[in-house]
Amino acid sequence: MARGYNRLPLAAALLAAASSANAGISIPAGDWTLDIGGVVNAFYVSTKAPGASSAANIGTGLLPNVLAVSGSTRQNDLDVAFVIAIDPGGYTNKSLIQGTAVDGKGTTQENRQAFFTFGDKSWGSIKLGKDLGVFASDAILNDMTLLGVGWGAPGQGGAVTTTTLGGIGAGYIYADWKNQIAYTTPNMNGFQATVAVSQGWNVQAFNEADATSAKGGGSQPAFEGKASYDFAADAVKGKVWVSGLSQKLQSPTSGSTQTGNVGDIGVNLNAAGFGLTAYYYGGSGMGTTGQLLGALDSTGTKRDSNGGYVQLTYVLPTATKIGVAYGESNLDATAADKANNVYAYKNERWTVGAYHPLTKHLNLVAEYTNDKATTATGANPSTNIVSLGGILFF
Repeated sequence: MARGYNRLPLAAALLAAASSANAGISIPAGDWTLDIGGVVNAFYVSTKAPGASSAANIGTGLLPNVLAVSGSTRQNDLDVAFVIAIDPGGYTNKSLIQGTAVDGKGTTQENRQAFFTFGDKSWGSIKLGKDLGVFASDAILNDMTLLGVGWGAPGQGGAVTTTTLGGIGAGYIYADWKNQIAYTTPNMNGFQATVAVSQGWNVQAFNEADATSAKGGGSQPAFEGKASYDFAADAVKGKVWVSGLSQKLQSPTSGSTQTGNVGDIGVNLNAAGFGLTAYYYGGSGMGTTGQLLGALDSTGTKRDSNGGYVQLTYVLPTATKIGVAYGESNLDATAADKANNVYAYKNERWTVGAYHPLTKHLNLVAEYTNDKATTATGANPSTNIVSLGGILFF
C-alpha cells in the first residue's frame, strides 16, 4: 500500500514535538494504515504563595492525557489522513460520593483534535477540522514545560482545571484548539508556510472594568498564518519562525468595528547538547494569556500586549535534559483603565526543570517555578510551584 507523505503521528504535531520517541501502534487496515497512541501523565504539584496556605494536588501537567486514533492512505494521487482524539481531564477535588464532574469541581473531558487533511508533496496540503491554532503554535511546542507543569496549577488562584498552563500567559499567548481551514505549502528546502481561516473567539473580561460584550466568534472568523525555516549548518541545527493572527471585533460601546492584531518571531538553536529558544510577541486588541482575554477596556478601546521568553537547556551525559526559562506577558493599561485605577498587568515566570528519559517512551520530570503577577489592582503576589511526576508517550 502507498504511504502518504503527510502521514500524521498520533496526537499529531503536539505530541510529535513533545517526544523524540516513536509514538503510535500501527495497524494495516485495507487501504488505510491506522495508528493508536497518545499520552498519559501525572504530577504531584505543590503550590505556595507568601501569606497563603499551601495547596497539594495530583493531576496532569501542561499536556492533557490523550487517546488518539489517526489514519493515512494514498488515493487518487492524494495523501489523505485524519486524527480524532479524546483528552480525559486529570484534576478532581471531589470523590464520586461527594460530588460529580457536573458540579464544576470534577474531572472534565476535552476533545481537542478532530480533523482531516489531503494533499500531495508537489503542492502541499489542506486541513479541515479542529487542531492546534496556527499563531503561537511554535511558542508552545518549543516550551520545555510541555513535558511538565510550569505555572497555573490548581491551587494557584483556587481554580480546578484539566491541565496546568506551562508557559501560557507568562511568555506567550495560547495558540488554543480551533476549528480551521488551513493550507500548508510543501517543504521547500526547509521553508514552509501555513495560512488559515479559523473560528474567532469572543472578547472576554480580564477584570471588572472590562468591556465583555464585544462580538467575535461566530460573527467574524480569525485569519492566521505562519512561516518557518529549518536549517542545519555543521553541528548547529535550528528553526526560525514568524506567525500572526487578525480578527475583527465590534465595540460594545460604540458599535464600531475594529481589528485585533498580533504577531510573533522566534528562534530555536541546538548544538553540542545545548538548546536555546528565544521568542517575542506583540499586538493590539488581542489580550493576554488566552486570545482576546482582556483585549478591550471598559470603553471598548483596544489594549496593547506583548511578551516573550528565553529558554536554555542542556542534555547531560545521562541523557537527562536540564533547563532554565524566563518568560513574561504584559497587558498595557489604557487611559480609561488609569482613570478607573486599573493597573497594567504583568506576569513573570522563572522555571528550572529536569527531564529524564527513563525509557524511550517514559520521561520523569521535576520542576520548580516562581510566578509573580502584577494584577489590575496593583497587587503583585508571588507563587512557588514544585512538581514531580512523569509523562508516557505510546
